[in-house]
Amino acid sequence: MGLVIAILAIVLPVFAVNPRMLGGSNLDAIAMDAALLTIVAVGQMLVIITRNIDLSVASVIGLAAYVSADLLRVHPELGVGVALFAAGAVGLLCGLLNGWLVTVGRVPAIVVTLGTLSLYRGMTSLLAGGRQIGADQVPQAWLDFTSQRVLGIPGISLIALVTLLFVAFILRSRAFGRDLFAIGSNPGGARLIGIRVDRRILAAFACSGLLAGFDGGLWASRYATVDSRVAFGFELTVVAAVVIGGVAVRGGSGSVLGVALGALALLVIRNGLILVRVDPLWLQGVYGLVILVAITIDALVARRSHVSVRSRTA
Repeated sequence: MGLVIAILAIVLPVFAVNPRMLGGSNLDAIAMDAALLTIVAVGQMLVIITRNIDLSVASVIGLAAYVSADLLRVHPELGVGVALFAAGAVGLLCGLLNGWLVTVGRVPAIVVTLGTLSLYRGMTSLLAGGRQIGADQVPQAWLDFTSQRVLGIPGISLIALVTLLFVAFILRSRAFGRDLFAIGSNPGGARLIGIRVDRRILAAFACSGLLAGFDGGLWASRYATVDSRVAFGFELTVVAAVVIGGVAVRGGSGSVLGVALGALALLVIRNGLILVRVDPLWLQGVYGLVILVAITIDALVARRSHVSVRSRTA
């Protein structure tokens, strides 16, 4: 409810200044951008729940986007399905590498993914070689895929909704989801009750990479023009969406609905700033402030819970 109120607190004043805020074309743009953000953010949530983080997601998006677009440029006969499969496969391999380094190499996730952030971006730059793939170089079906509508709703938004519902089902109703929460709450205790912690963490990174790669394919279809700088710096937005959505950075708690609302809140902030003609350079500062506030609140809640537990056991 806090996020819903925050969104309304932004929308209503901006609408009073610029009625385009609630215009059909603007709402469509927000919905499609929110779809791209929520798909990768929900993958990030799976990693953060286990007390880890994946800072390489934006680079994975960029690499998968270029691979899928370039594949259709060279082999347009392969079709949309193969391109999306290739994008997802690229993301899965990247996620598995991240997870392997964390679980087998015993390297902290923030160090691993800072390194692979640069590695994957460098691979994209080498693959692109300074070239840009434009809308005139890929099949029209690829460009139409994310813009098609079902009952008036953009197709990409429906894809995001299905993804969110599937992840929510896994987290709430399957052992895998419960294991992730247990690992984040108490890694040592999770091992004692027989949970294969390393395998679950590896799987969480793999899922994050898979969703980031899939998102890269959708990104290439949505924006048509692809180069080595696709989603550059987007990792801050992803982390901000997850944290503001209530996923605890200490692990062990979070919800898909919260992440979706967090992503929507960030995009509404961005859209509102643009409509009231605030310098877009302020956006990164706003996102950083949001992360700091959310982490501070999370730390205060954790400290209060710890004090409450100690007082009851005293």
